[in-house]
Amino acid sequence: MSISIYNTMTRQKELFQPLEAGKVKMYVCGPTVYDYIHIGNARPAIFFDVVRRYLEYAGYDVNYITNFTDIDDRLIQKAEQLGTTVPEVAERFIAAFHDDVQALGVKESTKYPRVTEHVAEIITFITGLIDKGHAYESEGDVYFNTSTFADYGKLSHQKLDELQFGIRIETDERKHSEQDFVLWKTAKPGEMFWDSPWGQGRPGWHIECSAMARTYLGDTLDIHGGGSDLQFPHHECEVAQSEALTGQPFANYWMHNGYINIDNVKMSKSLGNGISVHELVKQIEPRAIRYFMLATHYRSPLNFSTDTIKQAENSVERIDNCINNLRHQLSSNELESGAEQGAGIEQLQVRVARIVQTFEAKMNDDFNTSDAITALFELVLEANQYMNNSKELATKAGLQLLLDQFERIDATLGLLPAVQEVELLDADIEQLIAERVEARQAKNWARADEIRDLLQARQILLEDTPQGMKWRRK
Repeated sequence: MSISIYNTMTRQKELFQPLEAGKVKMYVCGPTVYDYIHIGNARPAIFFDVVRRYLEYAGYDVNYITNFTDIDDRLIQKAEQLGTTVPEVAERFIAAFHDDVQALGVKESTKYPRVTEHVAEIITFITGLIDKGHAYESEGDVYFNTSTFADYGKLSHQKLDELQFGIRIETDERKHSEQDFVLWKTAKPGEMFWDSPWGQGRPGWHIECSAMARTYLGDTLDIHGGGSDLQFPHHECEVAQSEALTGQPFANYWMHNGYINIDNVKMSKSLGNGISVHELVKQIEPRAIRYFMLATHYRSPLNFSTDTIKQAENSVERIDNCINNLRHQLSSNELESGAEQGAGIEQLQVRVARIVQTFEAKMNDDFNTSDAITALFELVLEANQYMNNSKELATKAGLQLLLDQFERIDATLGLLPAVQEVELLDADIEQLIAERVEARQAKNWARADEIRDLLQARQILLEDTPQGMKWRRK
């Protein structure tokens, strides 16, 4: 299976070729855990989860690393506000992160390294840069000397003397150049600190990912991912310090997802228009949020609004109705149990196989989830037509074929509803459903309608079809 990836470094699509056959080393920048994640954090979490899932679908063994920044100025400030400690703040919001991304259908990473657990590796990394002449100590701080790395700016495609955009430059007489960035920061009174060759302090932001990625994935990664906002300065600095130390490419493929706008206004801290995922998943079906993130190509901007979320909810409901009907019909005793292999099932197999091929072609083309979802809805249409064909009743073989292919595609997209277990219906609802079937057979329409209304009050919706009665939850 040939997969092409748009590489931010080269600004073109390239055929994916991992360093080691059958294995992928993938690093995606995680959150700074001083608060609940916002929907801007959710986009890379969801999209790169899909990249990881599809690579696994394609047969790769993926070592997927997501870090936590658990020491930072913002954590220190939050701890002061809450009257607690930095580790307690970190634990609280790491737990919240896991809850929120799990609700969004994101698989667990292979490993979640934390900065505070890797300070020794960071100190060793910085020491190596100093020994090679790429970093220098100044009054207890350590800085990376950008002038020693000729390719600084190659990821963001900017020249060294133009790298003012996107970064706040503060005059600091301790630095050789304004473009130099901090690797180690002297601790202020009362702050968490670690002992180092340069005194008591803590790591800078950029160095942590380079050190942890190297610890778990080696000198060169297959894929490094994150949001577009991280391209400069964070990822640019990672490239410089990692390649300066090892002399090897830091990552062969760089992937960046686009920004999220809120009602057509760019989401930003200064505007205060961020939306907490922790609260959003309480108000909106989490799969609708996931659908919203995947329905647009990952490199394009997204606009979050009442209308776009409503559209996502409607789309997820269409998927749910189809899948629940498929599962319901498969469990029905009214269906023929034989695995018919006549012309009808063969034609269905051909049509379904063509849809799956389309899905794979779209995902192979730079993980185009937007078009892959279109293929998913082609399968929804195929399934609905098959189930509702009054001329030829559906068979278990045909229904199972459709459901199997839905689940095959969903191993990547993660949009299908959970299986509705029979035991979720308590005894009185089971009895009412059976009684309604009897009432309809006796042509007691008034009683049948009465039972339907009673079930609706219990959040069970009934639908009478030529293939029998179907039900679904509201």
